[in-house]
Amino acid sequence: MIDDLYDAYGTIEELELFTNAIDRWDIRCLVDLPKYMQLCYKAILDVCEEIDQEMRKQGKVYCIKYVAKEIKRLVQAQMVEARWCHSNHVPTVEEYMRVRTTSSGYPMLITSSFLGMEDTTEEILLWATTEPVIIAASILLLRIMDDIVGDEFEQERQHVVSSIQCYMKEHKISRKCAIEELRKLVENAWKDINDACLAPTQVSMKFLMRAVNFARVIDVLYKDEDIYTNAEGIMKDHIEALLVKKMSV
Repeated sequence: MIDDLYDAYGTIEELELFTNAIDRWDIRCLVDLPKYMQLCYKAILDVCEEIDQEMRKQGKVYCIKYVAKEIKRLVQAQMVEARWCHSNHVPTVEEYMRVRTTSSGYPMLITSSFLGMEDTTEEILLWATTEPVIIAASILLLRIMDDIVGDEFEQERQHVVSSIQCYMKEHKISRKCAIEELRKLVENAWKDINDACLAPTQVSMKFLMRAVNFARVIDVLYKDEDIYTNAEGIMKDHIEALLVKKMSV
C-alpha cells in the first residue's frame, strides 16, 4: 500500500503530508490526510499497535520502536524517490543505492521477521537495524535484480529511474554494459552472504538464515524475469506446488 501511494497515486503535496504524518506517528494526524490515504495510515498504526501488544505479553516492550523506525525510514526514502520522479532527477549510483535499497522495504521486512522468533533480543534488533553485511547484501540483491528484469516495464510510465539508468549516465556506458556491471554486484553480494554464514560471529545462524531466505526469494522472483509482477505463469506454478499440490512426507 505504501509503495503504491508513492509510486502511482499520491501527488507530491499529498505525499509530503503522508510522510510528515508517519514521522509524527500519531493517530491525530489522520485528519490532515486525504481520505484515500487515511486507510493506509490507520492500518499501519493499527498493525503496529497489535504487534506491540503481542510483544509486551512476552516481556519484549522494546520491539515496536525498531519496526516503527524502519517504517519511517521506508517512507522517507519513498518520499525522496517521489521528488526525484517529480523533478526528473537522475542521482549518482551511490545516492540511488542508499535511497532505493531502503525504499525497497527489505530493511523493514527483515527486521520485522525477527519479532516472532523466541530468541530475539534487543541486541538482535540493534544488529539488524545497523544493516550488517549479510542484510545489506540481501537488500542489494533485491534492488539490482528487480531493476534488471523490471526496468523496461517500469519506464513505460512515469517512474523513478533505475540503477541501470544511473549507471549508464554516471559511467557513460551502454545499457548492456551497465547491466553486466550490476550483475557483478549481485555476484559479490552472494559472496558476502556466503562469507557471513561461514564465519558467523555477532548472531546465531538462525538469524542469519532469515537474511539468506529473503535473498533466496529474490532469486526466485527476479532471476530471469519478473514473476512477481507477472504472476500468472511460473509464480502461479510455484504457489500451487507449495500450497495446493503439496508433497507428502
